[in-house]
Amino acid sequence: MSITFYGHPFSAYCKKVLIAFYEHDLAYELRQIDFEGSSALDEFSEIWPIKRMPVIVDQGRPVIESSIIIEHIDQHYHRDVRLVPQDSQSALESRFMDRFFDNYISTPQMTVVFDVLRDQQDRDAYGVAKAKELLETSYEWLDTKMADRTWAIGDDFSMADCAAGPALFYAHWTHPIDPKFGHIHAYRNRLMVRPSFARCIEEARPYRHLFPLGAPQAD
Repeated sequence: MSITFYGHPFSAYCKKVLIAFYEHDLAYELRQIDFEGSSALDEFSEIWPIKRMPVIVDQGRPVIESSIIIEHIDQHYHRDVRLVPQDSQSALESRFMDRFFDNYISTPQMTVVFDVLRDQQDRDAYGVAKAKELLETSYEWLDTKMADRTWAIGDDFSMADCAAGPALFYAHWTHPIDPKFGHIHAYRNRLMVRPSFARCIEEARPYRHLFPLGAPQAD
């Protein structure tokens, strides 16, 4: 039985999980969610009333939240690839870096984007300023962290890199990463040519018009 994937190719958190699917060469059936009314949306809402993507259904069992989904497929469908290291200390580092990219890169990035989507009278200039401040602090910390690393936890590609790809991809579109952070730019470039993430980028290319700040041609 194939896995059913509820999500959208342009979503950062869906990309995060799809990277893991592609690393494992795992097949799935996409039920695309566009929030404009469809049988897929009705199914999705029934499974997860909070309606945050992605969600998968594996053999009748829903699995919710991107990091949990990655751990689930890593446990049950790994081949020669393990995205959560078997060494306990490395596993903790992978989970920590996963949370870093979700909480301190993706979350403030989305704060800036969602603010643009609001009506003018509902915008939050203070919240956006604080989000950009957090991004700058996160960039500085990450640049130092990546000075001697190929991937987020060292030499091995892990769950943390699944989170990093879309986080840094969209963050640079939203609040450009200063050229002085050369280690981040090099890491982002490595992520973009990783076959699993490169596939995600291409699959989402037709939806770039949805990005409210404008999508750069360079990526």
